[in-house]
Amino acid sequence: MSKIIAAAAIRGAHACVQRAETTLAQAIGRHSRDAAIGFPGTAYALPTILALVGKRVEKLGDLEEAVQVARAWLPSEPTERLWLPYLGAALDAGAATLVAQEAVEALKPLRGEPLAGGFWLGPTPDSILREQGIKLVDGRMPGFAACVGALPDDETAERLARDLQERNILVFMGGACGGETMAAQLNRRGVEMTWETFLVPYGPNTSSIVHALGFACRAAFTFGGLRPGGLKETREILLYNQRRVFAFVLALGELDDEKFATAAGAINFGFPVISDTDIPEILPSGICTYEHVVSNVAHRDMPSRAVEVRGVKIRTVEIPIPVRHGPAFEGERVRREDVAVEFGGKYTRCFEYLTSRPMDQVQDGLIRVAGPEIADVPEGARLPLGIFVEVAGRKLQPEFESILERHIHSFLSEPMGVMHLGQRDTVWLRISKKARDAGFRIEHLGTVLLHKLRNDFPAIVDKVQVTLFTNAEDVERLYPAAAAAYQQRDERMGALTDESVDIFYSCALCQSYAPNHVCIITPERLGLCGAYNWLDGKAAYEINPLGGNLPVRKGDAIDPALGQWKGINDFIRNASNGVFERFSAYSMINDPMTSCGCFECIACVLPGTGGIMIVDREYAGQTPVGMTFSSLAEMTGGGQQTPGFIGIGTLYVLSRKFISGDGGLARLVWTTSRVKQRLGDKLRQRCEEIGKPGLYEKIADETVCTELEPLIEHLAAVEHPALEMGEMI
Repeated sequence: MSKIIAAAAIRGAHACVQRAETTLAQAIGRHSRDAAIGFPGTAYALPTILALVGKRVEKLGDLEEAVQVARAWLPSEPTERLWLPYLGAALDAGAATLVAQEAVEALKPLRGEPLAGGFWLGPTPDSILREQGIKLVDGRMPGFAACVGALPDDETAERLARDLQERNILVFMGGACGGETMAAQLNRRGVEMTWETFLVPYGPNTSSIVHALGFACRAAFTFGGLRPGGLKETREILLYNQRRVFAFVLALGELDDEKFATAAGAINFGFPVISDTDIPEILPSGICTYEHVVSNVAHRDMPSRAVEVRGVKIRTVEIPIPVRHGPAFEGERVRREDVAVEFGGKYTRCFEYLTSRPMDQVQDGLIRVAGPEIADVPEGARLPLGIFVEVAGRKLQPEFESILERHIHSFLSEPMGVMHLGQRDTVWLRISKKARDAGFRIEHLGTVLLHKLRNDFPAIVDKVQVTLFTNAEDVERLYPAAAAAYQQRDERMGALTDESVDIFYSCALCQSYAPNHVCIITPERLGLCGAYNWLDGKAAYEINPLGGNLPVRKGDAIDPALGQWKGINDFIRNASNGVFERFSAYSMINDPMTSCGCFECIACVLPGTGGIMIVDREYAGQTPVGMTFSSLAEMTGGGQQTPGFIGIGTLYVLSRKFISGDGGLARLVWTTSRVKQRLGDKLRQRCEEIGKPGLYEKIADETVCTELEPLIEHLAAVEHPALEMGEMI
């Protein structure tokens, strides 16, 4: 490593560790070593320290021991060298810096300093990490940028952020330069900064960027199934990040010693540094896949240069519309005062209807607006809208219509300045004044659908034509046909059962992060992320026969009650790299399916009740088993097979095959109110179908109790059927 960078990194590390020691000593003096410490919403107690030191930090005394380890790593004679001899003591200094920075961040609440507030979001809760999981594994979010410092002006800051967003790069922001921060610059430009928009401002101090490293560490824990421990385990976590987490650092503005030290810490993970200033470069590969430090890069070139240096694979579609577009803009909201025109919601009829046609009945590329355009109506007008998409393809099957139609939501959410909520006939769509002023028109909604359908589904879609009806007469005339199609599709999907097909579909998308995990998706059991069902798997295979969704022939039945077949087990053995011999589709006790980390819910056996509980990933409180969702996820995710614990998609609860090998829905004794509300009347109906019409009311939630003993008392009082079914384990 360049002597200049090394010297600065070592100086910065010494200063950071000294600051952590001083701050910690003050906290212990005020609160004692038994005082609790941690980041809200995560079970990985101070994740970067957990990964690097192998120690859980839950009290000030634990943190004191971790900081002592960081002190020991400081040059000139570190006791253990994570990457030596390759890049020398500066990397040990970088690791020590990250430990010290996380200590300083964790101590802020005890000092009366908030971790979040205003536009600063603070540390990432585990629920957010899991919620974003599906974007990580399916390529919509191919990499991360940790932006440290600030840009020369607000306009340049927004341009850099938009360039990264358009490449679907998740942007973390922290630190300042000359008293200015990138997040403040974006805030002044009116840029929406949330997890949904891929722009995440952590905090104004350089130390706050350690939360980006904590995010990376938790990816290794959550999806990779890695566990903290000694030097060997730490090395595995660092290697996991180097190979699977495509992150990089953008150093913005002049660098001080602490920023050099932080950069050295990031390089430990294989994350290169791209700087806009003229600092010494480190070009040979080694720890990083390619270069380690690249300097003097113009701001307009930083995204493309960083993507090249880190080896990030970007998938983008060129769409001829006058605004930026991509998944990073899906989460943007168009507020009432910013609306140029809106459709649907509670004001007008708005629906989307996609149907297949014979090849000779579709004029490929035709886009029509039947009714007024944006220029024809006053600002803020509320119009009806019927989005009518006709597609044709030699391999297109009628059962794929609903899948293509469902993608309209995400496709029309991607243009910047367009807000699309809901599906089918519950759509609410807004186009902003900024988008209109940039030249965006209603017609461009059709342009987006045309290009995305042909690009994302090339194997089954050969032709697309789109008609956008914006007058009430045409909208009302088309709606009955759309409503009839919705009903017919629901009935067709409802008729699909596991027994009626010979083939299930695998989903190995998550293997990019959880190499031994594989989902088996059946007509009656959707993927644990909740995003993929059996028809999705079938369509995905037609689109890409070599992709992550493969047909798996069931073969001879081994145990139909548990849901085991020879063909499935043979596939699992191979797809899991020999780690697992068999899966049960219908049991959470006997050979349950593995989970990656992006499950919507966790189902867990509750001893003493004869039943199970279900916790959704948004729930942050305690549960009757004595653990939070994040604690349960440590036992469930990362490609583990843990009897009594499974990750599930929420809608699986409504399936007649829901843990049918263990007793089925009657075993459900406790769930979060969010799950009950989401399933609502459908769950009531399912309870009636199994002959338990009062079961819905007997299922407890957090408003009833969050501890086991009160739950058992409640179950006895309401005579819950699980009590009579016997223990599951």
